[in-house]
Amino acid sequence: MSSTSNTNNSHDLVPESKQDQPNSIRIPDRVDLWASPRSRQGSPSQSPRLGPSRFLNGEKSGASFVVGELLGKLWGDRKKQSKKVRRRGAKLWYQKKRVKGLVVVVALVGLFFLVDWFMLLRLQDHRVRPRDGSSRNSSSVSVQPQSQVKVKKPSKGKKHYSGIYGRLLALAAHALAEGQSKREPKDLWQEPVVPTSAWRPCADQRNWEPDEGKNGYIMITANGGINQQRVAVCNAVVVARLLNATLVVPKFMYSSVWKDVSQFSDIYQEEHFINYLAPDIRIVKQLPEELKSLDLEAIGSIVTDVDVMKESKPSFYLKNILPILLQKRVVHFVGFGNRLAFDPIPFQLQRLRCRCNFHALKFLPKIQETAALLLERLHKHSAQPGLLDHYLVGPHAVSAIIERNDRAKKPSRYLALHLRFEIDMVAHSLCEFGGGEEERRELEAFRQIHFPALTELKKTEKLPSPAILRSEGLCPLSPEESILMLAALSFNRKTQIYVAGAQIYGGTSRLAALTNLYPNLVTKENLLSPAELEPFMNFSSQLAALDFIACTAADAFAMTDSGSQLSSLVSGYRIYYGGGKMPTIRPNKRRLADIFVKNNTIEWKVFEQRVRKAVRQTKNVQSRPKGRSVYRYPRCKECMCRTD
Repeated sequence: MSSTSNTNNSHDLVPESKQDQPNSIRIPDRVDLWASPRSRQGSPSQSPRLGPSRFLNGEKSGASFVVGELLGKLWGDRKKQSKKVRRRGAKLWYQKKRVKGLVVVVALVGLFFLVDWFMLLRLQDHRVRPRDGSSRNSSSVSVQPQSQVKVKKPSKGKKHYSGIYGRLLALAAHALAEGQSKREPKDLWQEPVVPTSAWRPCADQRNWEPDEGKNGYIMITANGGINQQRVAVCNAVVVARLLNATLVVPKFMYSSVWKDVSQFSDIYQEEHFINYLAPDIRIVKQLPEELKSLDLEAIGSIVTDVDVMKESKPSFYLKNILPILLQKRVVHFVGFGNRLAFDPIPFQLQRLRCRCNFHALKFLPKIQETAALLLERLHKHSAQPGLLDHYLVGPHAVSAIIERNDRAKKPSRYLALHLRFEIDMVAHSLCEFGGGEEERRELEAFRQIHFPALTELKKTEKLPSPAILRSEGLCPLSPEESILMLAALSFNRKTQIYVAGAQIYGGTSRLAALTNLYPNLVTKENLLSPAELEPFMNFSSQLAALDFIACTAADAFAMTDSGSQLSSLVSGYRIYYGGGKMPTIRPNKRRLADIFVKNNTIEWKVFEQRVRKAVRQTKNVQSRPKGRSVYRYPRCKECMCRTD
């Protein structure tokens, strides 16, 4: 029974015999090699699975004993090996299970990073494409020039922005759309009222006797645009008083850039200028007849801006110009601009400077009248005049109120933005703005014609690269950077924005980001009819006067280049007459450059916080720093008086 039941686990030792012989050694037919030791110690009456040791007549058989011992040892070794195999198999199974778990974890982590990368790629799917068609790495604004923003409008109505700032513009659009119902920050439309209201205008106060101007005549021909000319006029008034000279009504140099033939009497009220400053200096409209025939260049009476250092001290004029004046009876300053220092200068002369800028220079009635229409439409036909309307447009503000008195409305606020991004500014900055090789050739050609000295300097000197200029805050903010700044400050999407400035470099397409993020964007060309603008066409200075008035009267004013003369004069005028209620946004371009350089990775909330911090610090009220312009910082004892 046992021999047949275990055939698969036993081995044949000898051939099977037909019958057992008595008195002979019996060797089992089949021996179960895998029988347990205990079964081998059982009685002879048990089945053949009792083990290899058999008993004959109660005695141990030597051969069977040896075979049994050998088989037992063999069986024990095989069992040990079986246990080792089972243990090794279990260990291998556990290790395989751990490896599978690690593989699953690694796969999940890889899948997470893959999805994250894909989402980031979707946010940054618009890369910089220069005009020359070459590919560029757009990871750094300071290294790569900024391309013009193109707004694509798919069928579903969603707008996609391309260019360096495409990602940030898309985030700004989303933030503005979500924040339409939210209130704007409290300090967005106001200055710190308490410290600013402690100053009041007082440059109209005089404490000296009139000057007879008996030492001779001073003529000036001011260069630049309307704002540079304004500064030159005020400085010339102070020099005339310093030298006890008579001032001839200033003339303006024709510029191939602005191409404007306007003279002083085409922009300012000449009679008011002469009469208001009569207690200070003597002013005449032209030289006396005996001096008109003089060849001023031949007699050495011409003084150019090369002869006078920038911001020269009063002592320079007393030492070098007064002797010429006394000898020749007339001195003609050609290209006279910022040729008079702000410090050190006597108190009354500094006050005269402020008096000329803030009181003596009034725009012509035709400019005031058109500007009054512009302000009326910016304020949505409100019956209430703006805080500075009286100083800017005079009686025309009152007449406009009388005409619309039956349409009394609450005044509508507006923000004025001065985009200093004309081709002359762009070319002179030596910065790059995304046009590639075509832009570089175009700006270099413009420099050769209008800034030849700068072109020659580039040949002899190693000038800073555009990347360094941008990192130092020496590049003007582009339209895209300007609009991102306003969005980060949380100006509502419905805000009416008046854009001042001449033709933007890059054309109207450059304003695409502005008009799509802030649809209530207007210019003087939008608000005034062609017939109303016609008298000023081809006169860039007179058109600039309209921008000056609109910016100065704005509820909030944002400049994009703190170094521009218009921004400086506008902000100073708002400080002088604003009573602490006319906030001005002055960006720190160096800090903004450090923020914009992270445009591909920075989160919108972080971008908002950093921009607000950078701008908030520039709104701090301060008196004029030593050596700085009184036209821009009139909070000083010479121009304004403290009430506390």
